Amino acid sequence: MHFSLRAFSLFLLLLAGWSGLYAKSDPVLSGTVRDPAGTTVEFATVALHRASDSVVVKTEFSDATGTFRFDRLAAGSYFVSASQVGFERVQTAPFVVASTNQTLAPILLKSSSKTQLKEVTVQARKPLFERETDRIVVNVEGTTLSAGATSLEILSRSPGVTVDQNDNLALRGKQGVLVLIDGKRVPMTGAELGEMLRALPANSIEKIELITNPPAKYDAAGSAGIIAIKLKKDGRQGTNGSVTTSYGYGKYGKFTSGLSLNHRHKKVNIFGNYNYNDRNQFSQLMLHRDFYQANQFIGSSVQDNVGKTHWVSHTYRAGLDYTLSKRTTLGAVVNGLVNHAEASIPNVTQTFDELGNLQSSYQSANHRTLETPNTAANLNLKHSFDSTGRSELTADVDFAHYGIHRLQNLATTFTVPIQSPTVLDGKLNGGLNISSFKADYVHTFPNKTRLEGGVKASWVNADNDVLFTNISEGKSVVDTGKSNQFRYDENINAAYLNVNKTFKKTSVQLGLRGEQTNARGLQLIGNNGFERHYFQLFPSVFVKQTVSKTQDLSLSLSRRIDRPTYNQLNPFRAYIDATTYFTGNPSLYPQLSYNIELTHTFKQKFMTSISYSRTDQPIVSVIQPAPEGNRQAVSTFQNLTRSDYYGLTLTIPVQPTNWWTMDNNVVAFYNRFIGDLAGTSLNQGLPAFTINNTNTFTLGRGWTADLAGNYQSRQLYGFLDIQPLGQLNMGLQKIMWGKKGTLRLNMTDIFYTSPLHATSTYANYVERFYQRQDTRIATASLTYRFGSDTVPQSRRRSGGAEEEKRRAGGAS
Repeated sequence: MHFSLRAFSLFLLLLAGWSGLYAKSDPVLSGTVRDPAGTTVEFATVALHRASDSVVVKTEFSDATGTFRFDRLAAGSYFVSASQVGFERVQTAPFVVASTNQTLAPILLKSSSKTQLKEVTVQARKPLFERETDRIVVNVEGTTLSAGATSLEILSRSPGVTVDQNDNLALRGKQGVLVLIDGKRVPMTGAELGEMLRALPANSIEKIELITNPPAKYDAAGSAGIIAIKLKKDGRQGTNGSVTTSYGYGKYGKFTSGLSLNHRHKKVNIFGNYNYNDRNQFSQLMLHRDFYQANQFIGSSVQDNVGKTHWVSHTYRAGLDYTLSKRTTLGAVVNGLVNHAEASIPNVTQTFDELGNLQSSYQSANHRTLETPNTAANLNLKHSFDSTGRSELTADVDFAHYGIHRLQNLATTFTVPIQSPTVLDGKLNGGLNISSFKADYVHTFPNKTRLEGGVKASWVNADNDVLFTNISEGKSVVDTGKSNQFRYDENINAAYLNVNKTFKKTSVQLGLRGEQTNARGLQLIGNNGFERHYFQLFPSVFVKQTVSKTQDLSLSLSRRIDRPTYNQLNPFRAYIDATTYFTGNPSLYPQLSYNIELTHTFKQKFMTSISYSRTDQPIVSVIQPAPEGNRQAVSTFQNLTRSDYYGLTLTIPVQPTNWWTMDNNVVAFYNRFIGDLAGTSLNQGLPAFTINNTNTFTLGRGWTADLAGNYQSRQLYGFLDIQPLGQLNMGLQKIMWGKKGTLRLNMTDIFYTSPLHATSTYANYVERFYQRQDTRIATASLTYRFGSDTVPQSRRRSGGAEEEKRRAGGAS
């Protein structure tokens, strides 16, 4: 449905007028930390604990005025502990957080001595999982299972997250996930996103937030929710840093190393980090295809692809914060990824007629080289209009360039029947440029009402050129059917308003976001193109009710969109083997989803959620016979008619003893898809579930251990039927050298139970495949921290080009 900008502006004004009646603001807890002389203490570590079992709920640092703040708190009983180098850890008496904001009395640190706190035993290690009102936080930093792993591997072990054979991420069984790294959306999806996350070492991650129903401040993309990855920052004062190195071995070796530095002097804070990743990856893909015509079986083919990919990547980030005054800060950040990959994948293919007689046999040598030099820059401003911080303005300007250079050589030798060998050469050169601007304003009123609003504009330009040549009997001929040039231009303009208010036991949040999209794509050869112009409104509602001291109920509703990524629209071909290629679909339309979720929280830790989502025109990955025939298959994307998702999520943390904690996450869901494709009508679903179990053991003398397992039942996703799979991982960690050194040892997929078996079924085509990778890996990792013990954290900037960068997979 289309709306005018004038109507949207009027709606925003009306919604602003209602801000005094409807809103939501979870309780905020604040306070200050002082030394024995009463002087404020900067960068003290302040932890919020549950009073019932002392488990850490959140951790923050005090600012330059000694002030700390905890947001989005659930009602309940807590206490706060504070510590700083040279002082003993101290704690407050237990207190109750209700529905109103609270300010604690100043916390006075004590000079260091041998006196120990006896009232409560405080757990030093941060819990692996934290549950907040609208998200689950996975604290990656400090866990043994992050040693030597990639970001993609850590995500695949997170509660409710699954990764399919094409590296598509799903959250609680739903695809359409938006991925952020330090607030910026990753410039890729699918296989391109997988390459990026494999290049990012897990030991550079502080935590991962899994957000199922984001508020209006976020871009409307991400029908399944948001996965927000936050990178580590050093929190010590002076000049400091850390160095990490790890080596792992499975089928092949994997080496990772990294360096981070941070320096602050008066009003200037300079920070940077660099990571080097050198990994060899094993993969095997076995395919069995059956072909039909008019419901009659006409033949089959069998393929085996076994290969090795060598990845070498360099990731870097550098930035500067400059404090103009107590109320104004300027910042600049530059980051990039230089990735080089070489793959050599031999293939053996045999085809058979309807009686099972051998028709043909051939071998292909597929060699691929990929280079992706990506660079992004951000300029940002933060200004408070008064000393209380009740009114605040932030602004970001972003520029990014993503390049791609891909070479492919596919040489095929025919043995049955014997014929001349063929060679297909492909060269792809392309680039994608993004620029954006966004501004956000926040104002807190005295009557516990909070108003947020903002605007954003982004511009994207992509230009990809591919040239294929056929080489046979020494002659090279340009293949005009496969060569082309594709250009894509896009402009999105957005505005949002969010109002919040808390009543006695009920809190309400209303949000509305409007996005105007203008897009144009053109294939220069053939002059085929498309244009899209539309305006959409995306409302969101969140209501929370405190039922008792131990129980809360919350209800959320939202409307969201997933636009096709640039890679999904790009019609260029990328050959997987001699009979299989991937291509985009310029005819794709956005998918729109309507989401509702009801959550019950008991004792601030046990959570039960029931959710429903309807998606119109869902975008799914499909594989079907290629138009040119010859037993070839094409992998692409199509819009179906509709999908319905029903989900039940259980979060069950348990502490059997004071040295053993257990986290359990269970997601049961039913996904039903409706649509038609290639003569096949689809109207089916299947109940499915995923289980994540993580155990942490505190062994004493600086030793800790982790044992984690996950299991995924059989699932149906569109035309794809996926068989059960899972894995068991274990790790050991030792803190040493005066807490400056950390040694980690781990082993993943101990019983090698994660290979993927799946079947795609259509009226004229059935494909069964088996895929396995180098997932059983033993790793040793060592981290050493150096420098002074006290620097402020550098500010994280989310920037304004997050959605465009996520969809920049078309550049590759």
